[in-house]
Amino acid sequence: MGLTRRTQTSSILTRYPQKSPPLGRKGAAVRLVFDTNIVISALLWHGAPRHLLHLARSSAVQLFTSLPLLFELDEVLRREKFRVRLQEAQVTADDLVLGYAALATLVEPSEITPVVLSDPDDDNVLACALAANADVLVSGDRHLLQMGAFSAIPILPADVLIDQMGQESIPDSGSV
Repeated sequence: MGLTRRTQTSSILTRYPQKSPPLGRKGAAVRLVFDTNIVISALLWHGAPRHLLHLARSSAVQLFTSLPLLFELDEVLRREKFRVRLQEAQVTADDLVLGYAALATLVEPSEITPVVLSDPDDDNVLACALAANADVLVSGDRHLLQMGAFSAIPILPADVLIDQMGQESIPDSGSV
């Protein structure tokens, strides 16, 4: 029932041990900030974003978020286009937002000079990445991906990050 229920993830590292990533600090888990589109993909569908979420649940990577990003996640999950998917998964937007908030470390970003003029919400994820001292900002947003990096923080799609970390696909449990 949503992210508030802890899934059995201890076997993930046993079956798929994390190789030393080229990213991050020596001996430390890679610090990630997910853009809202990645969080939604991870929570509601299968694929690379879900793989990264599994890694966070097993503490192989560290996730960071902020209140503005959690508010955006809540607003987006309440859109009509996700209603059926949430019903099929038997979860609510609250379940997912609270579960994600419990999984990620909350940071308080400072205001930044607007960077993405065509989508001001993107500045919230950039500010969060700065506040978290993130190793990577994970996004599927074309505005952010076109930047390539922000303040020396790489901006990568989930599948590219998984490749760079040397991770293989994890069989999906199907749970949200």
